[in-house]
Amino acid sequence: MTSPATSTPITSLITGFVGELRAAGVPVSMVETIDAMRALEVIDIGDRRGLKETLAATLVKAERHLGAFDTAFEVYFARSPQDPAGDESGVGAPGGEGEGGAGGTGGVEDDLDDLRRSLLQALLDGDMDALQAAIGGAVDRLSGFEPGRPVGGTYYLYRTLRRLDVDQIEAMLRDVLTGQDGELGDLDRRLLSEEVGERMEELRQAVQEEIRRRLVADRGREAVARTLRRPLTEDVDLMHATRTDLAALEDAIVPLTRKLAARLARRRRLLRRGRLDFRKTMRRSLATGGVPLDPRFRSPKPHRPEVFLLCDISGSMATFARFTLQFTYAMSTQFSKLRSFAFIDTVDEVTDLFGPGTDFTGALARVAAEAEVVLHDGHSDYGTALAAFGEKYGRDVTPRSTLIITGDARNNYRPPQDELLAEIAAKARAVYWLNPEPPSYWDTGDSVMSRYGRWCNGVYEVRTLRQLEAFVEELSLPGSRNRIQAH
Repeated sequence: MTSPATSTPITSLITGFVGELRAAGVPVSMVETIDAMRALEVIDIGDRRGLKETLAATLVKAERHLGAFDTAFEVYFARSPQDPAGDESGVGAPGGEGEGGAGGTGGVEDDLDDLRRSLLQALLDGDMDALQAAIGGAVDRLSGFEPGRPVGGTYYLYRTLRRLDVDQIEAMLRDVLTGQDGELGDLDRRLLSEEVGERMEELRQAVQEEIRRRLVADRGREAVARTLRRPLTEDVDLMHATRTDLAALEDAIVPLTRKLAARLARRRRLLRRGRLDFRKTMRRSLATGGVPLDPRFRSPKPHRPEVFLLCDISGSMATFARFTLQFTYAMSTQFSKLRSFAFIDTVDEVTDLFGPGTDFTGALARVAAEAEVVLHDGHSDYGTALAAFGEKYGRDVTPRSTLIITGDARNNYRPPQDELLAEIAAKARAVYWLNPEPPSYWDTGDSVMSRYGRWCNGVYEVRTLRQLEAFVEELSLPGSRNRIQAH
C-alpha cells in the first residue's frame, strides 16, 4: 500500500500549499517542507484538524504568520461543497436572484424562517453536520453564486448574511438562552453575551468556509488563494495601513525588535576576535614547525553608533514617523546615544518625550501640542528645517554621529537648500535617508529626493517594518559606514 505522504496527489497538494505560503511571505525552507511530509506519514490525513495542526507545527515559526497559514490551509484543504438541495452546482435553487426570489414573497419568507430555525437549532445543539447542511442550503438560496462569475467571496458572504438576517437569528438565540436560564444577574448576562457572540461567529465562519469551498471547486486553489492573499504584518505599507493594520503593527514591533537585538548581539560576540592576522599567525607557527596551532587575530574596533533621528511629522508622514520612532527606540540599546527631532517647517528636539515604555500615540499627540515644529504655514519645508537644525544643533554633530532623516522629501516647491545637508554630512559619520515612497515616485512633482540623496551615505525605500528592520540591522553592525547606493 502506498504511503499517504509519498503518494502523488498529497505531494502535489503540499507542494502547492508551501508555494502559496512562500508567495504570501511566510518563510518555509526545503528542510521544513521535508519535515512536514515525514510528519504526514504518521498521522491520519483524513483528520482535518490533526492535519492542520501538524502542518502548522512543521511549517510556521512565528505567531504573526498564522493568519496567512490559516487562509492558505482553508483554500488548499477545503472540503467538498455541501449539496443539500441535490443540485451539483449549488445554483438555481429558489431565491438565487433578487431580494425575494422569483416566487411569492409569502412562501419565500416562510422558507427563510424555516432555514433560520434550522440554523438556530443546529447552533443550540452544537451539531456541526446539521449546521453545515443548513448553511449549504442558505448559500444555495441566498448567495446568488454563479460559476465562472468574476466576483469575490466577500460579495457572496455579504449577500448571504444580509438576506439571512443574522441579527434576527442572534436575537432568537439570545431569547432562547435567556428563557432557559431565567432571571440573569450582571455576570450571567455578560457570560450569555459572550456565548451568543461565539456561536454567531461560528455561523459567520461556517458561511464563509462554505462559500470558499464553492469558489475553490469553481476556480481552482491557486486562483482563489491569490484573491485572498494579504500582506503579512511586517509587509504592510505604513503609509496606507488601516486601523486594524496599525494595531497589528503595534503588537509586532516588540517581538521583531527583540529578535533583531538578539541577532545583533550574537553577531557582535562573533566579531569580537576580529579578522585573522595572517602575518602574526605564520610567525607563531615557526615554533610548531610551520603548523598554525595558535591563530592570531587583529583586535576589532566595535562601535555603537550615536544616532540623531530627524523625522518629518507633517500630514501623512505622522504614521510613518510614529513607527520609525517606536522601532528605533525599541532598538536603543544597540546605539550609544539616541536623540530625536521632529519638524514640519522648523525643527525641535523631542527626545524627552520618548523612551522605554512610552505610549507612542500619546507621545506624538504631545509632540503636536508641545513641540515647536511650525514656523510659517504648517506645510513641509525641508530647507528651512535643515537650516534650523544646523543653527540649533549643528555643533552637536561629530564624526561619531549618524544622522537619519525620515520623510518623502516633498518640499512644496520651496528652495531645498541641500547645501545645508552637505555641511552637516561633512561633520557627521554618516547620513541616511528613509523615504516611505517607492523610488518611482522620487523626483516627481515637488519631490527633490535626488538633491538631498547625493549628500547621503544611503537612501532607502522604507515602507514596511521588514524594510525598517533591515535598515536598523545594517546600521547597528560594524562596516555600515561605507557609502551605499540608493535602494
